Amino acid sequence: MSQSKPTYSGYLLVHFIGEQPDGEQVYFSYSEDGLHWKDLNGGLPVLRSELGEKGVRDPFIIRSPREDKFYLIATDLRIASGKGWGAAVDAGSRDMIVWESGDLVNWSEPWPVTVGVEGAGCVWAPEAVYDETAEEFLVFWASATREPHENERKHKIYSARTKDFRKFTAAEKYIERDNHIIDTTIIADGGRYYRFSKDETTKNIRVEQGSSLDKDAFSFVSAPVLEAIMGVEGPEIFKLGGREEWCLIVDRYAEGKGYLPLLTSDLTSGDFRVLADGEFDLGKNKKRHGGVLPITAGECSRLLAVYGDGD
Repeated sequence: MSQSKPTYSGYLLVHFIGEQPDGEQVYFSYSEDGLHWKDLNGGLPVLRSELGEKGVRDPFIIRSPREDKFYLIATDLRIASGKGWGAAVDAGSRDMIVWESGDLVNWSEPWPVTVGVEGAGCVWAPEAVYDETAEEFLVFWASATREPHENERKHKIYSARTKDFRKFTAAEKYIERDNHIIDTTIIADGGRYYRFSKDETTKNIRVEQGSSLDKDAFSFVSAPVLEAIMGVEGPEIFKLGGREEWCLIVDRYAEGKGYLPLLTSDLTSGDFRVLADGEFDLGKNKKRHGGVLPITAGECSRLLAVYGDGD
């Protein structure tokens, strides 16, 4: 039996900030309303990886509904090391870096998990969604692979399943497009799953819905407002507490502006409203591709007591 869902009164955003010396580590930010954010820990990293590439990007955090704990996963990559994007794509780490915590303030040492298929050039932007039916997590990420019929590497989304983020099933291809696909996020609502992915042809975000997490269960949803916004990546979506509204944030990488929030009151409709600049505030640090976790009043208090009320 599923536990009843707790009441959420705030949000934790885990993210990185860029390619500066300390930028590719895990930063925390906090919001009461999901739209106005404050940098925690004095704007400094909360978690660091000295494993593998000695830096992480694209962190994502998920609540384990059956264990009273949280898992944070991230790309094992540090562009600031100077190897360049070509090496990152073709000869990057096949590992995902994982932390766990029971309270959001006391964190384990990180551990690496090799999830990338043999020959994969990289494992980027790992995320997870809990499969209520199977009582396990579906974890998914982008790998640049070249199959026998292909002339060059192409990014595809691969997936594996786990209960503890230590033992995983063998990776399988989950999403493939005509062009590269590098960023995907999934949210569940009302027995359906909604998938938001960056389209590398048009450089915008496309929406799909599915009746299950099966790779063939999804079909496209028309979302004209979202599809008209080009030069964005790293979509993340979360439910706003206390009302039937969801917030989608997209990273405006082409303009170097950081996140832009959009709101919808119906995931099935594909109707999104772009927020005006005065309706949101992302705080001092530029926030790059991360993940948002709704948190309870107790979790908010603990987080702020340890990492400060934020700037």
